[in-house]
Amino acid sequence: MTKKHKKGHRAQTFRACVGAIILNEKGKVLGLERKDIPGAWQLPQGGLNEDEAPQEAVIREIREETGIESPQLDFLSKASRLLAYELPQEARTRKTGRGQVQYWFLFRFTGPDEAITLGDQKEFKAWKWMSMGALATQVVYFKQPVYQELAENFKAYFQ
Repeated sequence: MTKKHKKGHRAQTFRACVGAIILNEKGKVLGLERKDIPGAWQLPQGGLNEDEAPQEAVIREIREETGIESPQLDFLSKASRLLAYELPQEARTRKTGRGQVQYWFLFRFTGPDEAITLGDQKEFKAWKWMSMGALATQVVYFKQPVYQELAENFKAYFQ
């Protein structure tokens, strides 16, 4: 196999990831505004490490991206199936491959808003509580089908 084929093969992979919907007591979701795409909001998400279970990865990603610690979270549910999105060609990298396939989890946040610090602050510049419907319209276009499916699957939890 030539080097060119190896790169091409890698470009066809989907990165294994996790995502978290975090609800407050009013049924609003925690939206995070991306630093690199002003006006684009999303839920906490990120890749699985090699020997990490999805449940461990989602708690790690929540802590890294929001500052929220696991004692401030009550697990509510998880998506019944994996969800995936494909990245546009210009957004693909060796790390991301062609897109992401994701395990999604739903949590209730039980801590004070002051606990939300944006964690390591590498990816996000702001946060706010918002309706899932509003968030689904403010996420980058290639993630919108996943967010619409999440909104439908978990609609009983949202206000």
